[in-house]
Amino acid sequence: NSPIKIYLLSFVFCWLQFEGKTSFGMSVFNLGNAIMGSGILGLAYAMANTGVVLFLVLLTVVAVLSSYSIHLLLKSSGIVGIRAYEQLGYRAFGTPGKMAAGIAITLQNIGAMSSYMYIVKYEFPLVIQAFLRVDNEWYLNGNYLVVIVSIAVILPLALMKQLGYLGYTSGFSLSCMVFFLISVIYKKFNVPCPFVDFALNGTASGLNVSATDPGGEEDPACIPKMANLNSQTAYTIPILAFAFVCHPEVLPIYTELRKYKKMQHVANISITVMYVMYFLAALFGYLTFYGEVEAELLHTYSRIDPYDTLILCVRVAVLIAVTLTVPIVLFPVRRAIQQMMFPNKTFYWPRHIAIAFILLTFINLLVIFAPNILGIFGVIGATSAPCLIFIFPAVFYIRIVPKEEEPLRSFPKILAVCFAGIGFLFMIMSLSFIIIDWTSGTSKASSGH
Repeated sequence: NSPIKIYLLSFVFCWLQFEGKTSFGMSVFNLGNAIMGSGILGLAYAMANTGVVLFLVLLTVVAVLSSYSIHLLLKSSGIVGIRAYEQLGYRAFGTPGKMAAGIAITLQNIGAMSSYMYIVKYEFPLVIQAFLRVDNEWYLNGNYLVVIVSIAVILPLALMKQLGYLGYTSGFSLSCMVFFLISVIYKKFNVPCPFVDFALNGTASGLNVSATDPGGEEDPACIPKMANLNSQTAYTIPILAFAFVCHPEVLPIYTELRKYKKMQHVANISITVMYVMYFLAALFGYLTFYGEVEAELLHTYSRIDPYDTLILCVRVAVLIAVTLTVPIVLFPVRRAIQQMMFPNKTFYWPRHIAIAFILLTFINLLVIFAPNILGIFGVIGATSAPCLIFIFPAVFYIRIVPKEEEPLRSFPKILAVCFAGIGFLFMIMSLSFIIIDWTSGTSKASSGH
């Protein structure tokens, strides 16, 4: 009964039970797509309220913490030979642990899918209207478009038996976000500073628009701030803290990975690529508009020219990207429901299809009939995201790793305790900001996903 024997038996069990079929590259695409949410649109605003250097420091810290969190999950999973988040919870704390993990994944990912579908509902009609220059057509109704996109695109992809099959759509989704990034960089060199608002363009067309004032000195509004602390700075910390949320998808992707030892490499590469894309999108978005940048970057471009063809194409790319992310996010929810309600059942196509159909129907009904529910999901996200990223991986690790291998006072377990403490801190901060928003009637605190 030595820890080494237990570890070896678990290793053999793990290898026999999960013989993966998905390549390394497809796994990177899937995890990268899971990380890359609509939160990238708000990072330039976050940089405007922290400054370039402080933003870079915070983003680096969060990326390192996310990689460490995945390390804890994989270490716990490798020791007991389990590759389901809910089953790790069961091994650590019994049924309460399993239910806590399952409910957190379900609520977090339903909230994420709903937010993506809100983007489809409100952005898709505007894009169609701008391209076709039409009004009052039935296909400009966002509710109809949500249903059409769900049936035509999301449902067929959500019915795939394995997550690995979505590697191609994930790659295409990421390429859309690369197009978004390239466009943001290109626009930096084509938008004057300070920019002229489209609403004022008719009266301001004769004005001299340049980054220098009449005395030849550079306009203070066009000088980037390296560090900036204001009333909005604190709100950006939760946005950044949740920028790398992918933990519900980690173990399903790990299950299907052909070379299971490579999962930490998959995570590190995905996080590094997203880290670079996040920083570049935030930097060039901020250097285009400086203090004028809005919480949703693309809306700021529309203030210059609502009919800019490139920005309209970028809007389409973002719509495609968030739409193709929904099936990736749906897989862990279906798995969590199966673990909670049908724990000992083998794969069964009717159940697989029914859960996906019910989930999508529920999300469509929320988006169509309860648009104000987004505030509730803000609270859910502020509670479930810190649990899934920080608290659960740490406490599962502390409980699962044998004391013989790592005593409770060993450095790795003390580090895990501190990590869980950071999670509680982020949770308290996020909930506090949401409560402040509700009481003041504003909406500054938002999820990074």
